Amino acid sequence: MKTKSSAKKRFKLTGSGKIKRKHAFKSHILTKKSKKRKLALTHSGLVHKADVNSIKDQLRLI
Repeated sequence: MKTKSSAKKRFKLTGSGKIKRKHAFKSHILTKKSKKRKLALTHSGLVHKADVNSIKDQLRLI
C-alpha cells in the first residue's frame, strides 16, 4: 500500500521511534504574535501519543 503523501511531507521518525512534527501558526500574520511565541513555534515538537497510531498507519509503519 502507498503512504499518504501529506503525512510523508509533515512527519519524520526520530531515532528512538517517536514521530517529530512542526508547529502550526507560523506562516503568516506574524506581526501580532510576540517574539517569544514565534520563537517557540519555530522549534519542532513530538506527536501526542493519542495520535501516534493514526500517523503510523498513514506512513504505513504498522
